[in-house]
Amino acid sequence: MSPGLIVLLLSLLLGLQPLTTDMYLPALPALTQGFGASLSQAQLTLTALLLAFGCSQLIWGPLSDRFGRRPILLWGLGAYVLSALACAMAPSMAWLILWRALQGAAMGAAVMCARAIVRDLYQPADGARVMSKGLTGLGIIACLAAPVGGALAQWMDWRAVLFTLALCSFTTLAIIFWRFEETVTRRNPRALQVRTLANNWWHILRHPTFVAFSALSVCSYAGLFTFLASSSFVFIQVLGLSKPQFGLVMFFSSISYILGTLLCRRLLARLGVHRTLAIAGGLTLTAGTLMGGMALAGWHSVWTLLPPFYLFMVGHGIHQPCGQSGAVGPFPHAAGAASALNGFLMMLAAFAMGSWLGLNMDGTVLPLTNGVWFWSVCVAVSAWTLVQRHDRGLSIRP
Repeated sequence: MSPGLIVLLLSLLLGLQPLTTDMYLPALPALTQGFGASLSQAQLTLTALLLAFGCSQLIWGPLSDRFGRRPILLWGLGAYVLSALACAMAPSMAWLILWRALQGAAMGAAVMCARAIVRDLYQPADGARVMSKGLTGLGIIACLAAPVGGALAQWMDWRAVLFTLALCSFTTLAIIFWRFEETVTRRNPRALQVRTLANNWWHILRHPTFVAFSALSVCSYAGLFTFLASSSFVFIQVLGLSKPQFGLVMFFSSISYILGTLLCRRLLARLGVHRTLAIAGGLTLTAGTLMGGMALAGWHSVWTLLPPFYLFMVGHGIHQPCGQSGAVGPFPHAAGAASALNGFLMMLAAFAMGSWLGLNMDGTVLPLTNGVWFWSVCVAVSAWTLVQRHDRGLSIRP
């Protein structure tokens, strides 16, 4: 496969996650009202998806090490298409939650394999740059997802949004079927043995490089998820934006993320991982502190929330390529398992944050701003301490 094709495939596979969440967010308040459901039930359609997404990777990862990436991608994407159609036709909130959870489990195959494919094909030094290109593609997809979701929710209904997800995933499945070539050169016949799994996971979880870079990617994603899970209610119901206007909010959020991934590649080439992540940690902490501080001071408006959050997204565009490739880098023969554990930890943090938001949304902006502020501090601490101490030459170099 050519380098351009690899980046395209990575973008489509990684982009399935923002499609599944961002396109859905503008329709979430209308969906909640349509089913006569509570706010906590509405949050569960997102948190259940992400919990299933995280847990499923623990299964998909060893399966892909045993059978290869291609069959897992075909099985997972096929299941995603079917569950997306079922979501669009769900007769009740309970059924929607169930089908969204299955959709999240299927999505785990696509995202986990994308991260593992980078390790299959590239050494860690090059993997971070290739991953940043794939995540730039993810950002472009996310730019389109929220405005399209807002327009569909405004002019049609929430079911149209979910039917669109089925169409997009079917397109990705077709491209993978026709163009993707297997990247695992040597399958591990013992990858599914309980003893092998336990030994691999224990070795990975104890590795200080995995811990350092996973802490970075987990905390950064948890901050993003805090915004994703609460933003549609805050901006539409509290601050009074329309659904298309909220789509534009998400559009510029994705633009900020793309700028971060582009900046990541430039900084890595010039400064290396330590200084790059130290700078990004400062950006993230500044963003979270501005956002939280102005909200506590009583400045609750679109114009006080968004500029700091867009700065947070620039930092996120640096932390994610480095964190994801750095966490998998030390494990060339267990890339699927390492990718799965990293993804599982991110989704576990997201599920915990979504559950907290479901209980603490109080009709103000404070749960959103305080949550982003908290995770910004965690990101900065991870970037300034763990990564600096435990990047043992096994991860990213300029």
